[in-house]
Amino acid sequence: MPRTTARRLAPWALLALAAPLPAQAQHLTAAMAAPITSIDPHFYNAAPNNGLALHVFERLVERTPTAQLTPGLAVSWTPIGEAMWELKLRPGATWHDGSPVTPDDIAFTFARIPNVPNSPGGFSGMIRGVSRVETIDATTFRIHTSRPTPNLPIDMVSINIVSRKHGQGAATEDYNSGKAAIGTGPYRMVRYTNGDRTELARYEGWQGEKPHWERVTFRFIPNPGARVAALLAGDVDMIDVPPAADIPRLKSDPKLSVVSIQGLRTIYIGLQRGRATPEPFVTDNAGKPFEKSPFEDVRVRRALSIAINRQAIAERVMSGTADPTGQWLPPGTYSYAPGVKVPAYAPEEARKLLAEAGFPQGFKLTLHTPNDRYPNDSQTAQAVAQMWTRIGVQTAIEALPWNTYSARGARLEYSAALGGWGSNTAEAGYLLINIIGTHDPATGRGASNQRRYSNPAMDALTDRALSTFDPAERERLLVQAVEMATNDVAIIPLHQLVNFWATRKSIAYTPRMDERTVAMNARPAP
Repeated sequence: MPRTTARRLAPWALLALAAPLPAQAQHLTAAMAAPITSIDPHFYNAAPNNGLALHVFERLVERTPTAQLTPGLAVSWTPIGEAMWELKLRPGATWHDGSPVTPDDIAFTFARIPNVPNSPGGFSGMIRGVSRVETIDATTFRIHTSRPTPNLPIDMVSINIVSRKHGQGAATEDYNSGKAAIGTGPYRMVRYTNGDRTELARYEGWQGEKPHWERVTFRFIPNPGARVAALLAGDVDMIDVPPAADIPRLKSDPKLSVVSIQGLRTIYIGLQRGRATPEPFVTDNAGKPFEKSPFEDVRVRRALSIAINRQAIAERVMSGTADPTGQWLPPGTYSYAPGVKVPAYAPEEARKLLAEAGFPQGFKLTLHTPNDRYPNDSQTAQAVAQMWTRIGVQTAIEALPWNTYSARGARLEYSAALGGWGSNTAEAGYLLINIIGTHDPATGRGASNQRRYSNPAMDALTDRALSTFDPAERERLLVQAVEMATNDVAIIPLHQLVNFWATRKSIAYTPRMDERTVAMNARPAP
């Protein structure tokens, strides 16, 4: 196991650690399946990091556990025409050091987001239309946009607001050390130990409902069996992502509770596109690289998609904790496309498509996957590899720990990769902009598009949809974009996760569609 190093503590954190420990009943310890890779809330748009940020920072607009909009630092947001929104800050909102939150902090946050060095996938896509922030008074400001932005309140759910006073000139390491991690949220950061744990202390100046827990510890325990063992032994109070095979046993244990909710995360496979050099992990059967990648042919992409038995994966690999899908939103959500069905398993048709595309004997590829990020991620990749091999596409698997996997993915090292995307906006535009929008650092589009898929017609349709204020018309256009992405096999969706948590019986946890483990949603059981 790699050695972990405790980050330098902020001065106030040293005082917090020197204080007497609170009663055990006031200390919540949660074990996480995936690591928090940074305290910097703008460094990486990944669920564990975003979940931690919910405690330390706030957003102008928040979401409830069932993905409904609710006020955050902003108590109101009102469109003024089609290219401007007026927002009012919560009166009396303060940073953890007691200084007031001002519109200037909002302007600083928006300016910082596109300029975080070495970000493997940031938040520029959510502010792509923002041109400037205008201060009206101490609590009122206007966000000017370069185009109509009906989705701006939804996008603001993803933007953690940081302090100019503490963030000006601060690097990601300054947030990790605690020096710059001064937020407005219900908890303050005490210590971050990379690859091990993060410790928080309740901020008594918090204006909202006071969280029950005075101290919170998030531990990183990637091994599913070890996570369950820690819960059974009483070493932790709750765990996320309990192994699917263990859920019946955990439910039957009188000392434990298991809760679940339909999630917003889709597990999918991305195929690299548009690379000028030969794909490093795609060759003919003799091991010779192709001058032109097979993935550039939509028939090959369709063949790979229909060669996957999604129902079998959901039943046998996921043990019923995931639903097969052909798109990235669950039924009932805004902009779900009812006409997009789960692709039928059709291996013979897949072989015909490969032959039509000029690959009657198939080819070879390596499918990369994390092995500790999503439930049964490497097992899912193994199942896909077996199904692809049956149609003549000989597929090897390379499974990596999340920290390594994500870093290499940011460097575009993969040809085919298994990933996951949680549409925490509960609408189709979030993925259309960030995952399959054409990568463009200047505008923020495609900020997390590591496979470099590009379809200008879909970009234009997405822009049109996300510039339409009428909700019904915007949904119609978004559904059309989902259908276009499906027909072009922009990604290969596999299944949508159901989110599970297991806790001690004495704790009641409200499950969240966005899969984040949030101390404020945990209370003593009645």
